[in-house]
Amino acid sequence: MQYKTRANRIFHFVNIFILAVVSLLCVLPFINLLAISFSDSAAVAAGAVGFTPVDFTLSAYEYALKGGKFIRALFISFERVFLGVGLNLILMVLTAYPLSKTRKKVAGRNIYMVYFVITMLVSGGMIPTYLVVTGLGLKDTIWALILPGALPVYNMVILMNFMRGIPEEIEEAAAIDGASPFQILTRVLLPILKPALATVGLFCIVTHWNDWFSGMIYMNNPDNYPLQTYLQSLLQNFEQLLRTQSSQDIQALLAQMDARTGRAAQLFLGAIPVMVIYPFLQKYFTKGLVLGSVKG
Repeated sequence: MQYKTRANRIFHFVNIFILAVVSLLCVLPFINLLAISFSDSAAVAAGAVGFTPVDFTLSAYEYALKGGKFIRALFISFERVFLGVGLNLILMVLTAYPLSKTRKKVAGRNIYMVYFVITMLVSGGMIPTYLVVTGLGLKDTIWALILPGALPVYNMVILMNFMRGIPEEIEEAAAIDGASPFQILTRVLLPILKPALATVGLFCIVTHWNDWFSGMIYMNNPDNYPLQTYLQSLLQNFEQLLRTQSSQDIQALLAQMDARTGRAAQLFLGAIPVMVIYPFLQKYFTKGLVLGSVKG
């Protein structure tokens, strides 16, 4: 018994040590990025910045908030996440609920399931999708960023598997009490589905927030770029932007920064919302992901 206790302590110590090292390796590049964003351009160009700022300055952040279109792009990304994730959750719940039933209860259930699985393996392609979006007149609108990915099938399957793990007796008891299928879904199942909804919701949030390519192909006007598309274009054209700014205040800020400091500051600002949201969903995340993968 004493040997097992000692072995368990060694095992836990090794686990904690390995996880600490891995966590440190993940955090250190981010700390370096943060230090660069607060450092003077000369120190950055000389490679003198490690994990602490050198010649501390807020010029890169002042430029991000004053000189560019960061705030507008940030608002567009918030709008996309709010509308997109809401639509994703609604469609995933309405699709996963009937598919979680057996083929005896839902006629053609297996056919529908094969149809959705095929979409996970083979997409329609970028050109057909672009033609559909253009034909519907959605270009340069927020819906061009939302509707093509309105139903994320992979997340829907996770939610469906979670629903299949819920005992049927719960729904049967609600049906005996006179609840309709819609009432069973909204009043009985949705409260139970909180961990799974938090899991797939977080996936959807990250997908919408990090997507830059959709904005690049569906937005002709740079003023309509979401944040990640704006950052991508900024990283490619930063040197040109330095030469075209006419405002004296902006020129003074640009004199204290270069492409690396401006890039680091705006990348850090772009990552803040996800870092703020994640801790509130973390307690549901692992539970929902594990429970959603129990049944196939």
